[in-house]
Amino acid sequence: MDKRKISGRIRRAVEKRARRCCEYCWSQLDFATEFFSAEHVVPRSKGGANRLSNLALSCQLCNGYKHDKVTGTDPVSGKQAPLFNPRKQNWHEHFGWSEDFLTIYGLTATGRATVETLQLNHKQRVNLRRVLCASSEHPPEHFFTR
Repeated sequence: MDKRKISGRIRRAVEKRARRCCEYCWSQLDFATEFFSAEHVVPRSKGGANRLSNLALSCQLCNGYKHDKVTGTDPVSGKQAPLFNPRKQNWHEHFGWSEDFLTIYGLTATGRATVETLQLNHKQRVNLRRVLCASSEHPPEHFFTR
């Protein structure tokens, strides 16, 4: 297991690639009250490395709920499904937004398991999205460019 810290250079690259948004819930770093993490998609406890190819920008809620998980329960089938991998999967293929852009819904077993496991519609997130929508700051402009 790689116990070295993530370098500032790699951290900046993770932020830039993610356009300063959580790669799971689309929370924006510019409106966060806590730092975002360079999160290990494959956790270090499961052999994941500190490589750019294994890191995703994650808000503290997503990072905390994900912890070292790589699967979650799909609420439709009740079966385990892999969690969304932002390095290998396209967000738009696994998730959608409600018409008002306040809640995220899963389109696939992976999407649904990720919504549930990472609590992507946690009350705090929805409240922040509501405020940001009212000020035309959510969803982020680049959300619509794939």
